This record gives sequence, C-alpha cells and structure tokens, in this order.
Amino acid sequence: MAQNLGITQKKSLKEIIAEEYKKCAADPIHFSKKYCMIQHPVRGKIPFHLYPFQEKTLTEFKNNRFNIILKSRQTGISTLCAGFSLWSMLFNSDFNILVIATKQDVAKNLVTKVRVMHDLLPSWLKGGSMEDNKLSLRLSNGSQIKAIASSADAGRSEALSLLIFDEAAFIEEIDDIWVSAQSTLATGGSCIALSTPNGVGNWFHKTWLGAEDGINPFNTIKLHWTVHPERDKNWRDEQEKLLGPKKAAQECDCDFVSSGDTVIDPDILMFYKETYCQDPIEKTGFDGNLWRWEYPTANGSYMVVADVARGDGSDYSACHVMDIINAIQVAEYRGKIDTKDFGNFLVNLSTEYNDALLVVENSNIGWACIQQCIDRQYKNLFYMSKDLKYVDVEHQMKNKYRTDERQMVAGFSTTIKTRPLIISKLDEYFKEKAVTIRSNRLIDELFTFIFHNGRAEALKSYNDDLTMAFSIGLWVRDTALRLRQEGIDLTKTALGNISANTQYQGVYGPTNRDDNPWKMKIGNDIEDLSQWL
Repeated sequence: MAQNLGITQKKSLKEIIAEEYKKCAADPIHFSKKYCMIQHPVRGKIPFHLYPFQEKTLTEFKNNRFNIILKSRQTGISTLCAGFSLWSMLFNSDFNILVIATKQDVAKNLVTKVRVMHDLLPSWLKGGSMEDNKLSLRLSNGSQIKAIASSADAGRSEALSLLIFDEAAFIEEIDDIWVSAQSTLATGGSCIALSTPNGVGNWFHKTWLGAEDGINPFNTIKLHWTVHPERDKNWRDEQEKLLGPKKAAQECDCDFVSSGDTVIDPDILMFYKETYCQDPIEKTGFDGNLWRWEYPTANGSYMVVADVARGDGSDYSACHVMDIINAIQVAEYRGKIDTKDFGNFLVNLSTEYNDALLVVENSNIGWACIQQCIDRQYKNLFYMSKDLKYVDVEHQMKNKYRTDERQMVAGFSTTIKTRPLIISKLDEYFKEKAVTIRSNRLIDELFTFIFHNGRAEALKSYNDDLTMAFSIGLWVRDTALRLRQEGIDLTKTALGNISANTQYQGVYGPTNRDDNPWKMKIGNDIEDLSQWL
C-alpha cells in the first residue's frame, strides 16, 4: 500500500552500505574523495579532497593500462597513486603491486600512504590485513603492495598486476628493470611511471617521446605547475628563489631540456642546434659516415682529432676536422671501423686537409691506431709530454723530433689530470659561443653528456666519442697550438734581431738564405728550426 502511494520505505543501513560499496568498487574517484584520509604535513589527517586535475588523472589510470606522468612538484600524484593502489587492492583479489624508486625509503613513502589510508577506512570497507609493515601491506583477499629499491633484476620473479616507478627519471637501472619486467606484465599487468624531468636521453625521457609519437603503449599525462588551482606566478617566483632557475625548471615546468645535469647548458645546446647545425654537403667514406660541411681550401689550416674504439663494441671511433684559425667544424666521422683501418683513414683525411695536425687519443686501443699512423710516416702527428706535471702544456709540441730526450709520446693522453682540463675547455668555448658546430650528431650527444657523481660522462647506454674528440681538439687549439704560435713569434723576433747584425750561420759556417739558414748546431745536435715556422 505504501509503495502504491509513492512512499519510499527507508533503506536499511545494510542496504546503504551495499550501495556505497558498489559505488566505490566502480569509481576510484568516489572512493578516494569520500573515504580516503591522507596525512597532511601541517594539518594532520584530513579527507583527500581531489582537485579537478587529480580526478582526471585517476580516470586516466583506470582507463589506460600504461601511464607515464610528467609532473610538477607538490601536485599530490604520489598520494593519488597510493589511493588508486588501495582501490585496486580492495576490489580485486590477488592484485599484486610493486613500487620501485631510487631508494627503498622513497618507495616506502608511497606504501606508507597506502597503509595510512587503509587504517582510516570505515570497517565495512577495510580489508583484513595479513601482513602490515613499513615496506608492505597484504590483505586477506591476496592483494598486496610492497616497496623495493631499484636494481637490475628488481621485480623479475614477480607476477605483477601493477608496477609503479616513483621518480622514474632518477632511477639509474630502470632500462634493465623495464626489460626484466616485461615478462611479469605480459599477462595483463599495468604500469604507472611518474617523475619530474631529469634531462634528456634517460628511459623516462625516451619513453615519453615514444608515447607522444605513438610507438609505445604509454598514455601521457603532463601536469605543469599551472594545473594546480592554488598555484600562481608568485608561487612560481618563490620556487625559483628557493631552488634556483635550473632546479625550479626541473621541479615546476616539466621541461626536459632545462632540467638534468648536462655538462653544457641545454639552452646553449638548443641555440647551436637551431643556429648552426645543418645537413652536410656530402656524406662519404666507405660507410657513408664521413660528413663534410667544407672542403679544404688552399690556405686553410686544419686539425684532425680522433677518439678510437675497438670497432666491434657499443662505442664508435670518431674524429673531427677543425678549421684551426676560425674554430669551425668542417667535417666529422663516427662509425665502427677496425683500428688499423681507422689509422689509414685518419692519415688519408689529414693529408687531404693540407697535412692537418693529427691528434689521436692514445688510451688503450688508441695505440694500435697511432702505430698505423707512425708506420705510414705521417709527418704532422701530435706528440705530448710523458711528464704529467706538465699538463699546463708549456712543454707540449706536435713534432716527433728528439722525442725521447724531450719525454714526448705520440697522441693525446686523457688522464685524471687532463680530463677535467679538456671538459673545462669544452664548457668555456660553448659559454662564449666561440666555436661553430654543424653536426646534429655532436649536439645530440652533448645533450646526454652529464655530470654523474662529479664526473663528466655519457648517460648510461649513450656514447661520448664525438664529445671527447671535440673536447681534446678545443684544448689543443687553445693551449698547445697557442703556446707554439707564441714560441714561433718569439723565435722570428729573436732571429730577426740577430739577422740585422750578423750573417746567417749554417751548420758549416756562413751561408745564404737559399741554403736553409735555419739549420743550427745546438749542443751536439743539429736542429732544423724551420719546422717551427
């Protein structure tokens, strides 16, 4: 009778709970907003009131198997992942979640958020706990979440429902972890990779670009600082004061280029890429990897600088041809070539460019290449002092004459003393924009040339062969050649003064200019001074 009169009978508490349970199971937004509590650093335990961008992100998590999040700092995304993880665990049996971060403590923070949320749920929502500690939470329905630090085999033996990479751009071994995780995710598992940017070339950056280009399954979610309704320009300005321009760009702007620890300022690299880089006028050589932007000119003064690799590994043999006077890159090679063949290649290239000064890095396998240049009797090979206390190059020279007496060795020696010098010279030239670079290959390599534990080196799985060769070239140009030129000028001045008062003295007494007056007896040796002119 009451129903016929349009009067709705009051629902029982059991019915209300059943309806709410169904709503929570169907919608992570409803679950998070209405029943999740979070630990605020200032206000204590408070309801998780979602901002619109957070609601949208939760929907993306639910609708996409793979998600990659490029985020600003303090957007609550780690907390959002914790809420989504708890929702997945409660409403799915045997749902297995693994959180991987740079350190175990970082991964533990996300698990702690899940544990706090779970503890504060109403009793009818809370799942029975079988295991509850700082690193893991396991429910009676078989679902669990646990935290581990990054390692190459992290998660290899896990049957994962969801893999979460927290601050993915900063996990050093993430490439190996991702490869090992493929088999564990193959049965339908999902992945959320979230991070602020950390430069270019790492797994996070490559995966983001691949997702944008549609070549991997990840769904991209970009959360610039402006998506947060409580942030304004004053907040952004304050972040720059607190963090500095570089860190603020990394933490707030979702800017790959401005973030990271590249040796060369990425803004300068972008300037070079947009201003000077161009396609070569010719791609030649046996493998098409010799790129030319200028052919040799009759009066040109050139230097060829080379870094040698085995030819059968992951590294490349590389060299640059530089216009010494104008500091311009005129040609470049990068390829995989046998060391003996590379030596022949370098001699031929140097000869073509007006018998260019040939500088070959002599560490390890470089000797085999240098020996080939010596066997070919190339006359303009760079020699360097064996005495490492002379890294200020006051005793450097480029000619093999009396090398034993002068403690000279063929090639350039990259050591713990010389390496910082050539990297510093590279940075100096770029800051002053004092060199012209045409090669996109070199600039792209410099984007992944970073400071790692205080050492300048290529990002893992990248190369720095072109970079190191170019750095050596700039150092030789600005030190050894400069000092040599100063010595030439002094010699010309001194000999000019002598010639004004005396007759030229050859080895065997007076001679005229046509008989090469520069051969002079120095001690017990006869030295041809014309080689320095």
